[in-house]
Amino acid sequence: MKKYFKIGIFLFILYSVYFGFITYSKLELISGFSAKSIASGHFLANRSQENIENNNNNFGVIRWATNEINESEKFATATVYGLKRRKAIYREGLGATLISDDFDISKSYEVPKRSKSKNKLLFPYGDIEPKDTVFANVNYAKLNQAVAKAFDSKEHNDKRTRSVLVIYKNRIIAEKYADGFTKNSVILGWSMTKSITGTLFGILEKQRKFDIYKPAPIAEWQNDNRKYITTNDLLHMNSGLEWEEKYDKICDATQMLFQTEDMSRSQLLKPAIFKPNTHWNYSSGTTNLLSGILRKQFKTHQEYLDFWYSALIDKIGMHSMIVETDMAGNYVGSSYAWATTRDWSKLGLLYLHKGNWNGEQLFYASWAKYVSTPTNGSGGDYGAHFWLNAGGYYPDAPRDLYSANGFQGQKVFIIPSQDLVIVRMGLSEDFDFNGLLKGIVGSVKK
Repeated sequence: MKKYFKIGIFLFILYSVYFGFITYSKLELISGFSAKSIASGHFLANRSQENIENNNNNFGVIRWATNEINESEKFATATVYGLKRRKAIYREGLGATLISDDFDISKSYEVPKRSKSKNKLLFPYGDIEPKDTVFANVNYAKLNQAVAKAFDSKEHNDKRTRSVLVIYKNRIIAEKYADGFTKNSVILGWSMTKSITGTLFGILEKQRKFDIYKPAPIAEWQNDNRKYITTNDLLHMNSGLEWEEKYDKICDATQMLFQTEDMSRSQLLKPAIFKPNTHWNYSSGTTNLLSGILRKQFKTHQEYLDFWYSALIDKIGMHSMIVETDMAGNYVGSSYAWATTRDWSKLGLLYLHKGNWNGEQLFYASWAKYVSTPTNGSGGDYGAHFWLNAGGYYPDAPRDLYSANGFQGQKVFIIPSQDLVIVRMGLSEDFDFNGLLKGIVGSVKK
């Protein structure tokens, strides 16, 4: 017995050392995620530290973090058992930025110029609340039942939905929010931000300022086989560049988001391991690389900052939206856009109307077809910075559905054949999206 006891003790010690080693290396990422989440959630979304900790940060190892908020200087810090302190600062107009120890917080910075003038037009083109529009072909009882089922109840408290919005023929036909959230609550879209970034290239194309089919304008690639990668390849996530995107480990994506000063260079430095247009690989690094390419289209940093808002965000009235920046001042186009549920819906409506916003064509109608056409190797699930249902991922939803998707189940669904835009914001990927879509689509008779 003593022999087996000693072996057991030895194995326990060995496991403890191993567990400690692999965990310690993650501490900086844990505290980084937590500090950034607290700073954004508190200063940008006006939520309490307790609320953020109990909802956004209450999963996996993120729970280990201890957080503090400095109200007067507008920053948040986080540690894990007193180790690996990280700091995220908040700057009006730029949101929260996770910074390194040597980041100079006294250095001046530029902020985007915004145009938030109000008008007397009805939603979605203005700020006036439309009177209830009753469509004879909508079964409202069935619709409201489908929407209600998306939220937590006494019987089911694992859906964690924050909001659902349904727009049919430009009119809101259903809208519901969880306790603590309203139509004015800004919510992080996570990777729905990718669809914002991609759309800007469609706008530049319409302005005749960029050709996505030419090799990507990256000087570092001109002496090797990466020189053949086009912006079109990057938009389709099939550039062939090396990249690992997993959020339960230290990898390219987590190191970029929580340790890198200039996120636009994270994928730029990666080698090509496949030929372009032969291998689909989802990559947040690619989108931030595209943000860097956008930066190079303007003479000044100020012009780059302004363009995102003047050409798209404020142009379609997404006035609540803030796209946060990295330490180098680049928009984190992969992950960090915040907006109200209604404003997120406007991105969907822009695509539903094929780039036309109240009479002004922001991108060619063909761009909507471009982003919703399956890319090679995706099995019909991905287009150009949008997710697709061409392969039947949602079996009870129309195949022409495409969507902007984000971590924890953020979705803007666009269904052209039904004239529908559906937004769901929440905190869980483990959600019956197919059932929600089936119920909503089934309530609208064509």
